[in-house]
Amino acid sequence: MYATRVLAEEGHDVIRVESPSPDNVRRLGPFLGGKPDFEDGAYHQFFNAGKRSFALDPTTADGREVFAKLVETADVIVRSDSGVLTEAEIRAINPNAVLTLLVNDDRPEICAYTRAGLLALTGHPGKMPVLMGGHIVYAATATYVAVGTSAAMLTRKISGKGETVTVDIQQCFETFLDHAVEDYTARGRPTQRRGHRGAVTPISGAFPAKDGFWMLSLGDQAERWTTFMNWMKDPVLAGDEKLLLYEERVVQRDMILDRIGKWAKDYTKEEVVTHAQSLRFPSSPVNTSLELSQDDQLIARGFLTEVDHPKHGRMWFPRGALATLWDNEMKFAPRLGENNKEILDELGYSDEEQVLLFERGVI
Repeated sequence: MYATRVLAEEGHDVIRVESPSPDNVRRLGPFLGGKPDFEDGAYHQFFNAGKRSFALDPTTADGREVFAKLVETADVIVRSDSGVLTEAEIRAINPNAVLTLLVNDDRPEICAYTRAGLLALTGHPGKMPVLMGGHIVYAATATYVAVGTSAAMLTRKISGKGETVTVDIQQCFETFLDHAVEDYTARGRPTQRRGHRGAVTPISGAFPAKDGFWMLSLGDQAERWTTFMNWMKDPVLAGDEKLLLYEERVVQRDMILDRIGKWAKDYTKEEVVTHAQSLRFPSSPVNTSLELSQDDQLIARGFLTEVDHPKHGRMWFPRGALATLWDNEMKFAPRLGENNKEILDELGYSDEEQVLLFERGVI
């Protein structure tokens, strides 16, 4: 779903074919205005922004016919492998279309996350594993879908032939273990749950500040350690020459991280992150959702744009990185079936035929 939002940001006309009954994404909170409403879910408002909504039941004979006509007009089709039409049927209708098939997309997120090995890595040591929040992994796997689809579109432009892209969601999950696999292969060290502390790079994690938390990841090189000590000026750490060795920092990492946490409490997030970045250390404030919605950088770059929502008034709207880059307008997420009539008009259905489709429960 995020993949097709990215395509919408690029300026493509994206039609979301959805059930006439609200799906789980529309029902997923939190909700704008604070009241449950399948038009106001935050995930729906973000992921479906810039799209058109076509509410259709393609399981009926009439619905299948409508869907086939829509397929005939499409340049790109993104669908799960359990769709109404088979790949062969779609190819027979529209041989030049780019067809992106999502495999294993019907599994619950927690099952895919667990099977891929990710759940074994997230959480605090000695305690129950913890699932990452925000459905972030699905948003990340959507990047594979968007990139694969875009590559197929470029290939078709060169070859003139339609392409089929298969994206296995389970395999996408598994790619996020690359650091853990690399660390075990190179050093024979299994990755363990470390909570707010880094599991692969020993001197990394989240630390307290005066006004919240911040993140630091210090590279394994000795010169990076020396640079950090010149800044931190901790007499215990800086005076221990053995800590110049990576292996020794691994052994004493919890003691080191404890001292970094105690030292950082004297600074605000902005102070410590700004200085860390000036030293080329990967560092960032741990933003709350509210802080992110008011982030000066996102506003200055145009990612967040102040708009007038027809229902919720003046608000910050996540326009998106690509829409900002191309200066494309991003419309609010559509109401369920909002674009039915215009799409049916485009497909050549008369008003009388549309009434019949409605009466039969197809739209």
